[in-house]
Amino acid sequence: MLEYAALAVLGVVVGAFGTLVGAGGGFLLVPVLLFLYPDRDADTITAMSLLVVLANAASGSAAYAWQRRVDFHSGGWFALATLPGSVAGALLVGFVPRHAFDIVFALVLAGVGAFLLTPRRGVTAVRDPLTGPGVVRRMMRDRDGHTYVYAYRRWQGLAISLGVGFVSSLLGIGGGIVHVPAMAIVLHFPVHIAAATSHFVLAVTALEATGTHVLAGSLRGEPMAQALAIALGAVAGAQVGARLSTRVHGPLIIRALGAALVLVALRLGAAAIWA
Repeated sequence: MLEYAALAVLGVVVGAFGTLVGAGGGFLLVPVLLFLYPDRDADTITAMSLLVVLANAASGSAAYAWQRRVDFHSGGWFALATLPGSVAGALLVGFVPRHAFDIVFALVLAGVGAFLLTPRRGVTAVRDPLTGPGVVRRMMRDRDGHTYVYAYRRWQGLAISLGVGFVSSLLGIGGGIVHVPAMAIVLHFPVHIAAATSHFVLAVTALEATGTHVLAGSLRGEPMAQALAIALGAVAGAQVGARLSTRVHGPLIIRALGAALVLVALRLGAAAIWA
């Protein structure tokens, strides 16, 4: 019983920070699961994480929807594009050896984290208005009265989402660590809209990937019970993270995400190399 209580507390922490940065928390949870259960296969670890990401993303999406920060129009297209990749990633991970999985996971985290911490003009830099076919223009007003106006090329958003679906399902991280910075830096979404919309896309992607793992038999018995305990905490933590997001500036969210990724990557990479 004490173990499950501790796992629920872990879920609260993962859910709060994951929702704050719009990444679903899987990038934090997977390394913890790798340390806690070193003898489990990679597909079981990713299945456990994706179940928690699903609960976290669904709870966070509900909170963000109440704040009117979810771009459902764009998110619906992005979620549809993630589905083929999410199924492929869930099926492929069963063939990846655990040691190789740890190293690949650390490299992905380090690469994304370093990119986010690299100085640049900034995700809020003004650019010339987009024109031409395939350009989507959006204007949103959240519950606090803030107005967001932005535009992006739909084909870019769909291509990014396809890759996000594969990576998120393969590594069990939900994909937000790639989707949020890509939406903010490449597509020029306002960071708060990117985090909220990414959470909605995560919910759809994680549902598809978790279902694939369940059908493949990767999630059952004790791992299922442990994942549910973490998921219960993540549901509560997501509400905390969504509330905190209204008080944190967009660039700070990006930097916090980058720093967390690098730290986790260093710890996981060291463990994998010295194992």
